[in-house]
Amino acid sequence: MPLSAAVPGLQSDAFQPDAVPPGCPRRPSRKPYSCKPYSPRPAPRLHGAGFLAACLLLCGALAAPPALAQPGDAVNSDRPDFVNSSDVVGKGVIQVEAGVGIERDRDAGMKERTTTTPLLLRVGVSDTLELRLETDGYTNHRTDGSAQARERGWADDSLGIKWHARDAQGNAPSLGFILEADFDSGSRAFRGNGVQPSLSMAAEWELPGDLSLGVMPGVTRARNDDGTHAVNGFFGIVLDRAWTDRFRTFAEFAAPRIARAKNGGSQAQVDVGAAWLLTRDCQFDVMYSRGLNGRTPDHALTFGVSLRL
Repeated sequence: MPLSAAVPGLQSDAFQPDAVPPGCPRRPSRKPYSCKPYSPRPAPRLHGAGFLAACLLLCGALAAPPALAQPGDAVNSDRPDFVNSSDVVGKGVIQVEAGVGIERDRDAGMKERTTTTPLLLRVGVSDTLELRLETDGYTNHRTDGSAQARERGWADDSLGIKWHARDAQGNAPSLGFILEADFDSGSRAFRGNGVQPSLSMAAEWELPGDLSLGVMPGVTRARNDDGTHAVNGFFGIVLDRAWTDRFRTFAEFAAPRIARAKNGGSQAQVDVGAAWLLTRDCQFDVMYSRGLNGRTPDHALTFGVSLRL
């Protein structure tokens, strides 16, 4: 059975591609589309691949123990899947999660290519609270077709806080809540409309056979180009398998935005990926995504590292 038939709403009007404003990039985002005229501005290029290589070299220089003492001793990253962990990094811990994202999309003879350099900085305030600074970093969007266009600049920044509400108890999952706000701080071509707050809940269950299940529903308040506001949703569910104490794989369904067509429409994708612990403080990851509707990029690939300082 096609996934669009199995998941209610995928064939609804909110998931049809005709509501995407012409020329808008269809990147997975919790924000409504904001097509603004591009004004070329010189901006330094962020060499994401070079940064990742430096992080990997640093990880290799760290003394890796022969085996991880306990799962809790290893770095716990919110990369690369859409569903976040319910855990926080811990009091006094600073964790950097960086990567490179590559997206490809084709529609009505138009090809779109987008490269981003996502970054998440997590700072532990206590054993149950952490502060978060997140951005898609330097972004390069290119459109090829009857006309060519290229937009380059910086994405918006997001500030947030995560609260680890409880550990797993019996059949009850571990729970975490994330309150964030996106600020219109990016370059003109990628800037959102004002402050856009969001709230999500991350729930995780430990299952037999080294499996775990994560679910993350959430809501966000967005502002459209005409000044009106809308409350949109987002949702993700991921199944994770730990093959060893250092290597895991996962499969995921994600709806980064659930909205009416007039508010930008919904997005949906399936993801598969893997993560490998190079040391207890350093993780390398990779993920491939396949879009399920016209508003989501056809193909996306991301890879990155998470480093606990």
